[in-house]
Amino acid sequence: MFDIAIIGYGPAGATLANLLGQAGLSVLVLEKEAGIYPLPRAIHFDGEVMRIFQAAGLRPAVEAISRPGLKGMHFVNAEGETLMIRGGTAAQGPHGCASNHYFHQPELEQVLRTGAARFASVQVRLRHEVTQIAEAADHVNLTVTNLQAGSSAQVQARYVVGCDGARSMVRKLLGSPMKDLGLRQPWLVFDVILNDNAPELPDHTVQFCDPDRPMTWCNVTGRRRRWEIMLMPGDDPAQLVQPATLWQLVSRWMKPEHADIERATIYTFHSLIAKGWRKGRLMLAGDSAHQTPPFLGQGMCAALRDVANLAWKLEAVLQGRASEALLDTYESERSPHVHAFIELAVKLGDIIQATDPDKARERDARFKAGGPEIFEFPSPRLGPGLLHGDKAPVGQPFPQPVLDDGLLLDAHIGNRFAVIGRPELLAAVSDETRQCWQHQHVAVMATQEPALLTWLADHGVGAAMLRPDRYIAGLASTAGELDAITACLPVANLQPH
Repeated sequence: MFDIAIIGYGPAGATLANLLGQAGLSVLVLEKEAGIYPLPRAIHFDGEVMRIFQAAGLRPAVEAISRPGLKGMHFVNAEGETLMIRGGTAAQGPHGCASNHYFHQPELEQVLRTGAARFASVQVRLRHEVTQIAEAADHVNLTVTNLQAGSSAQVQARYVVGCDGARSMVRKLLGSPMKDLGLRQPWLVFDVILNDNAPELPDHTVQFCDPDRPMTWCNVTGRRRRWEIMLMPGDDPAQLVQPATLWQLVSRWMKPEHADIERATIYTFHSLIAKGWRKGRLMLAGDSAHQTPPFLGQGMCAALRDVANLAWKLEAVLQGRASEALLDTYESERSPHVHAFIELAVKLGDIIQATDPDKARERDARFKAGGPEIFEFPSPRLGPGLLHGDKAPVGQPFPQPVLDDGLLLDAHIGNRFAVIGRPELLAAVSDETRQCWQHQHVAVMATQEPALLTWLADHGVGAAMLRPDRYIAGLASTAGELDAITACLPVANLQPH
């Protein structure tokens, strides 16, 4: 019997396999396709996701196939005026890396699959489709068809995670309805590889906020570039994906001799979130649980936040350090968080997709007056769960500075709970707290590091308790407050707060 079966081997399933394999858990990955989808799909992830790759031991390999997006996103109106530049990012953001990165998804998936192959406890079966799932008292029975051999077999796992995409079989089995948050709009996605004679084009992302035809231009990696083009009333989808039409749409900037078309397809951008991410031993993650329009570049990011949240909780439960009640905090924490990102993406889409000339002029005037606040990148709190306190920055990620020895913070604390605080406060906690830290393998960091002391001072506290996913579990100004936070760690009699 496996500890966990993962259905789906895209970025979410592969990242989860890495995190669980690194923890020594036995994992079975079931994927119906024969190999990695070879064409572009997702192209962006943020600094928090790079930190997740770092936690999985894959940061150098991911950095080798991605590039930092340091120049942000430029919003340009129909007259060619730059209305706003959003999110130009430093090379060393709060997560110890650039805040935005661009990549080619097949290359990222290969890195993730190579990473999962490091672990003998992770088995991957391609061309295997799950056709039935039945939950028993202490495990799940899966009927799996080997699509190459045409044979079926039974496998068992203590838990099953459906990373099986927008048409998720696991979600259908759970009966989890999808709530529509208000955006359903078809867009043409058009990927090219530039030739040597290509004209000089922006090396950053551009949102062409033209009411006649909203478009997005993305500099991906190397010679790869992407256009996203909104469908307008009267458009014939079949005609739009034809090369002659594609080149006509972008003729102001490029001609057929300047690039080779890699892919052209039409997506309907959705804003959906499931209600019911877990039922017993079955769970959802990624697109099976939520779908967001791409205007914030957060689709894959949200999926990887899901699995980072879920991985350490499954590890704690399966290794007997927490009760199954810990898994109840998965949806309660993640659903409000991803909801905030989807809502902002919808609002952003409403502005980018403005096709009424009068509303577009009003939008341009607002931009020129300073820009609407909704364009700030969100940092929502997790929803209710394993948190001690109901105000930020509790429930938000703790930063990852470079410390005096030249290493990033996470290299010191590892993938576990950590307490970072002033030495005198940590020395004053109770014996019970010390014993709990020892039992739970908590990384205790009585720090004199200037960057960490500055953060504590800025927030008016003496210590912070971090979870394995780097979110802040609680803040303390006194030893007694730190004792109270420690009492909420996921021990066997855990009750979520």
